Amino acid sequence: MAHVTDGGRANPRAGAKEGSARTHPARASASPAGAGGPALAIRRSDDRDRLHSGPAAPGIRPQRSRQAAPPRAGGPWQSGSDGREESQEWHLNPRSGRWLPDHPASAPRGLGDRVQHNVWQYCEATGDTEFLHTRGAEMLLQIARFWADLAVFDPSTERYHIRGVVGPDEYHDAYPGADLPGLEDNAYTNVTAAWVLGRALDLLRRLPSRRRQKLRDRVRLDDDESPRWEEISRRLWVPFHRGVISQFEGYDDLAGLDWDAYRTRYDRIRRLDRILEAEGDTVNRYKASKQADVLMLGYLFSPGELRQLFERLGYPLDDEVWRGTVDYYLRRTSHGSTLSGLVLARARRAEAWQYVQEALEADIADIQGGTTGEGIHLGAMAGTLDLVQRGLTGMETREDALWLDPVPLPALSEYGFSMRYRRHWGVRIRRLNGQLEIGVPDSEESAIRVVLADRAVTVAPGEICTLALKADDVSE
Repeated sequence: MAHVTDGGRANPRAGAKEGSARTHPARASASPAGAGGPALAIRRSDDRDRLHSGPAAPGIRPQRSRQAAPPRAGGPWQSGSDGREESQEWHLNPRSGRWLPDHPASAPRGLGDRVQHNVWQYCEATGDTEFLHTRGAEMLLQIARFWADLAVFDPSTERYHIRGVVGPDEYHDAYPGADLPGLEDNAYTNVTAAWVLGRALDLLRRLPSRRRQKLRDRVRLDDDESPRWEEISRRLWVPFHRGVISQFEGYDDLAGLDWDAYRTRYDRIRRLDRILEAEGDTVNRYKASKQADVLMLGYLFSPGELRQLFERLGYPLDDEVWRGTVDYYLRRTSHGSTLSGLVLARARRAEAWQYVQEALEADIADIQGGTTGEGIHLGAMAGTLDLVQRGLTGMETREDALWLDPVPLPALSEYGFSMRYRRHWGVRIRRLNGQLEIGVPDSEESAIRVVLADRAVTVAPGEICTLALKADDVSE
């Protein structure tokens, strides 16, 4: 997992060092699943650091007491300039000159699901079963336990609910007029929590019996926990309204915003929250997002995976519902984060190159008005690489195979890159003139299994495989 900076300066009143940088949980998977050796080494090192982090992150520590109250977020979500992980409690609105409480720092944000996604993707990309069966397994089970502790069953809905959270959006940290921060049933949170629980159960089933028992003893896993995780992973509530996925329960009750009026009144409305606060208003009242929140699901999971996740939860999710959801939130997002466009690029892959260019220009043009002087948006830079590797090719690493679903781009006559997959260094992926070329460098390693929409091939070391792409091989 890459530490991703947002260029924001932490408030000295919060005890953070001057020049601290934000790390947003939604950006935790910025490093590509099939990235090269250094990125994979960083990811493993960072995940190990989180396992052994200090008291600020009890939610993923093996020693966490089962009787203790659930931790506020499973770990801090910001990095200080001296390398410490910490969460600020205040932030400055330069438009109004007021210091404001940072409610996202005090409400559970669920960093754990991003950590677990990184662990799982790292192991799928490298085949590092030693890490998965030891330190990685401990993290996965503790993160699953964290979400299970937060889930509450409601007999009236016959579903489990997660309350008092703040999703990746950041604009909405409380309901209008509420005294306490936190929202109910953030869709992104609940779906990723279901995925976390499912992966933890899968891992327990896959482990050798002796290792499984040793792990259960180490994390003090009770006999009744696994069955409860199974039930929660299938019965978490996901809110819908007007045929689209709701960002959180009650989202449709919020007021609409006159977007045209604000775009006319202000040159830039990316930080709409600051504009409204300076006007004596609050963005919590409106259907307006800083960055794509629900759409982050399409960034982490392929269409097929996402459909299976919703089916596991008992909700149908076809292409029409997902396209409607993308269009709905695209009209209600200010793109206050430099990563927002990259998330949308995964949802609209045919327009991906436009979003890549915007992200690359973000710091040069200083689109957020003053943050470039404090540092570049490393997450956006990593996101552009991730978009090329995963977004354009539809690449996934799962089930001991490399899955590809490439998209044509009118702006690019061809594109390609080299990557590391399992023990193969320099695997080449190239799309040109309706063909997909996969080259595996010569070595004594095993062949790579490659899966497309309508076929599967095996490419041995030293071979170059060229596949003709059909129209139905490409999904947008």
